[in-house]
Amino acid sequence: MTTIATLAHVHAQANAPRATEVTFADYYALVELNARYASVLDTGDWDAWPEFFEEVCRYELVPRENHERRLPLALLAFESKGMLKDRVYGIKETLFFDPYYQRHIIGTPLITYIDDSVIEARTNYAVLRTKSEQATDVYNAGFYIDRIRRTEQGLRFESRICVYDSEMVPNSIIYPI
Repeated sequence: MTTIATLAHVHAQANAPRATEVTFADYYALVELNARYASVLDTGDWDAWPEFFEEVCRYELVPRENHERRLPLALLAFESKGMLKDRVYGIKETLFFDPYYQRHIIGTPLITYIDDSVIEARTNYAVLRTKSEQATDVYNAGFYIDRIRRTEQGLRFESRICVYDSEMVPNSIIYPI
């Protein structure tokens, strides 16, 4: 059943901002950034994860309902590379949890803004989780809202907001999304 709210949402998506001056090189660099990000997380190379970010950065994991209502509450919220490194330390040294494998499936990015120093994009994602001797399940799904800086070291996230679709998360979120 189509509702007014559904039609308004579809109209908003059709009229969402789009970048007009995207080169193949820019697009490929963004796709490669997401592929390397997924590979690092899927292989458990936790020390490499913070290196995708600027020193002053923002990484949040936010339920979709809070994002749509512009509510500030996030499940995880980090404001610097130092905070990301603290999370890595926690994963490796202090947190006790049942280990599992992650597999990130990252969609094609929609670049919404681009200039000589910044790329903004929105990209769908799904994270699968496999525990020992259990079937794989969909662990988390949603979309990234990214603001990416061009640096001498390549593209780096100034902010990555992970907006997850479900209001419920299984048990806890240990690893980055």
